[in-house]
Amino acid sequence: MLQLLNVFQKQGYAITVASAASKSEFSLDLTALAIDMRDIQMNDSSFDVFVKELDPSVVLFDRFLTEEQFGWRVVEQVPDALRILDTEDLHSLRHVRDHCFKKGVNFTTDIWLQDTKTKREIASIYRCDLSLIISSYELELLTEVLKIDKSLLLLLPFMVTEINENIQWPTYEQRTDFLFIGGGKHAPNIDAILHLKTNIWQFIRQQLPDAKLHVYGAYLPQQVLEMHNIKEGFLVRGRTEDVQMVMQQARVCLAPLRFGAGIKGKLLEAMRNGTPSVTTSIGAEGMQGILEWNGFVENAAEDFANAAVRLYTEGSAWQIAQEQGKTLVNTLFSKNSLETLLVSKLDALQMNLSHHRKQNFIGALLQHQTLSATKYMGKWIEEKNRGV
Repeated sequence: MLQLLNVFQKQGYAITVASAASKSEFSLDLTALAIDMRDIQMNDSSFDVFVKELDPSVVLFDRFLTEEQFGWRVVEQVPDALRILDTEDLHSLRHVRDHCFKKGVNFTTDIWLQDTKTKREIASIYRCDLSLIISSYELELLTEVLKIDKSLLLLLPFMVTEINENIQWPTYEQRTDFLFIGGGKHAPNIDAILHLKTNIWQFIRQQLPDAKLHVYGAYLPQQVLEMHNIKEGFLVRGRTEDVQMVMQQARVCLAPLRFGAGIKGKLLEAMRNGTPSVTTSIGAEGMQGILEWNGFVENAAEDFANAAVRLYTEGSAWQIAQEQGKTLVNTLFSKNSLETLLVSKLDALQMNLSHHRKQNFIGALLQHQTLSATKYMGKWIEEKNRGV
């Protein structure tokens, strides 16, 4: 989201971030970035007054739940505003994979298509003028399985500065130990830590008895904190103030993710800091195209551990993996290329918005039907909150 806001600022937009979310100790102060911050309420007509007075030319919804809540109000109050949905990732895909994993069944697109959250998220995509899709796999799901018109979608992964060929990182010899990093409020991260502790780390320690694994992440639950074991080399560190530092100290990043969606910031950060990684097919999904991975991709616990040991002990394999990470970043996540793509798409839409919307008949149909259900539910909750 910060990358998107930066693009809009470069284009000269005045930006207002309106949020109903409560602040936390780690919330970023956007006012320091010259961004206006406003608190808004859910199911409250005060938003109607706010958005009408603001009169934005572009409205960017942060995930489909926000579009469900406020989209109909935007349509009514500022109908000419370009409506963009930042999916972050397909939350329905994440939800269904989580459900399948816990039930011990294999994920299929048929199961995904039948889920209520999928229907809600796809409806939100159709109601918007453009949806930003972060993963090439998810774009393929939407265009190949659901046949959504490509004019409604834009593949836009994380946008980062390209890596200079002459960059100086700590060398293979200067680095030590393994690293896992991920927030504790994200279920796939907690499962990955548990998977490391229970199924993978024992195989690594058998071959590397002096190796250590450093687990970093904010909001780690008690069950993870209790996994800290100096004798086993399994060290739970908690939140780090400097991701770049801990990434460049580690020799190998481990990310045995067994469910989830989108693309993984931890793995992109590893590439950006010259740290090869071992992950799963879920972890690498949508992040490599036809290019080689920044290390190895393995799903079985013992295979994962063996790949981690090889990457850790073979300097030549490690060096090759590091170079592959540079190629991935510069080819698929180039800030300059992706920003140009986004700005070009927005300009084209704003010039032809009326025609674009006429071509999106399903979106118009959903504005007429589905949105009304959300609208009147919101109005009912508002009246209920008033005690009427």
